[in-house]
Amino acid sequence: MPHTPDRRGIVLILSSPSGAGKTTLTRMLLQNRELDLTLSISVTTRARRSSEVDGIHYSFISQKRFEAMRDSGDLLEWAEVHGNFYGTPRAPVDEILSEGRDALFDIDYQGTQQVRDKMGADTVTVFILPPSMKELRARLERRAEDTHDAIERRLDNARNEIQRWKSYDYVLVNDDLQKTFDDLIAILRSERQRRPRRMKGIEAFVARLLSE
Repeated sequence: MPHTPDRRGIVLILSSPSGAGKTTLTRMLLQNRELDLTLSISVTTRARRSSEVDGIHYSFISQKRFEAMRDSGDLLEWAEVHGNFYGTPRAPVDEILSEGRDALFDIDYQGTQQVRDKMGADTVTVFILPPSMKELRARLERRAEDTHDAIERRLDNARNEIQRWKSYDYVLVNDDLQKTFDDLIAILRSERQRRPRRMKGIEAFVARLLSE
């Protein structure tokens, strides 16, 4: 007999300005196998880089196929960046949730709004704030990946993104990575126990309980 999950899965969305720690926290969540989170894999029309693996980093598709998926409503969210298209297919996420498992998204506030519009109560959104703009600048400089001008642009973008914090369910200040990670786990465990997500399993349990 097929397994019937006792709850519906969650779409857990993390957003933050560049350098605030979202990517590190995403990696830590995925490395914790007890959490059983599945990272949502985006599709993109840009060319694959030599260090990337198709189906792991992205699913690389043609622009024609991307447009067909977008126009048919098969994408939960999409955006055009520097002439290339990026998006999240809906079907794999629906399958994960129906199995009682959780999907992890690492996307910006625009993508978050699109996903929430389509997935409604399935979404749990978390915004990660840096402890200060000074520390954010220091983190970007320590990366040694960007020019001075690029860092200034990232900081300008960060100020714009930070203003979106009120549209998220939870807001965490990442002044201590381990504490922020622990808070994320607490959020996830709490959200998994919400009554609407566990209705089928709890209804069956209560029925057995009352029949004793």
